[in-house]
Amino acid sequence: MIFTIGGIKGGSGKTTVAVNLTLRLARLPPDVLLVDADDQETATDFTAWRDETLNGATNYTAVKLTGESVRSQILKLRDKYDYVVIDTGGRDTTSQRAALSVSDVYLVPFNPRSFDIWTLQRVEQLILEIQAVRTVPLRAFAFLNRADFKGSDNRDAADLLSRSEPLLFLDTSLGNRKAFSHASARGLSVTELTPPDPKAVAETERLFQALLTHTHPRP
Repeated sequence: MIFTIGGIKGGSGKTTVAVNLTLRLARLPPDVLLVDADDQETATDFTAWRDETLNGATNYTAVKLTGESVRSQILKLRDKYDYVVIDTGGRDTTSQRAALSVSDVYLVPFNPRSFDIWTLQRVEQLILEIQAVRTVPLRAFAFLNRADFKGSDNRDAADLLSRSEPLLFLDTSLGNRKAFSHASARGLSVTELTPPDPKAVAETERLFQALLTHTHPRP
């Protein structure tokens, strides 16, 4: 199964989601490939930090791909791995479209802020354009990332996302917690951080289980 973590706006925490999903999948344990398709190469930096922190025990394979090569190389590599997680940049790029052309799942994190939510229509249009050229429908999901701990922004953003037709809203959010950035800076998932942040760990697990429920339905 191939997951693409993407969107239209930068700063929504896509790489953090991508690396935490990669490491959660690696616990199953399958063979997981993390593809850095973002020009900022943050996922590549994360892997380097992880390699240094854990003395090479990264638990996944990582490659850097851009442009049309995302599609061509993934088609060659996908049968070698149980899961592929593609981290794309925060723009409508050739890399992101190439990733979506071969992905099973599109996961889009939204910050509950007006400038982030305003990109929803553009994300929906991107999905519709991709769906039009695919033979198998792309399963697309949205959720709130870096959510506030109080206030009405979460509720307003969730209401808007839940009314999207191309995107299925996952009603489980990741909070704006320092644990995510602290873990990422060391090349760790939030579940590996010590001392642990129980709330961050619980939020990550709820998101994973919600995604698993919709992408791996029980017979």
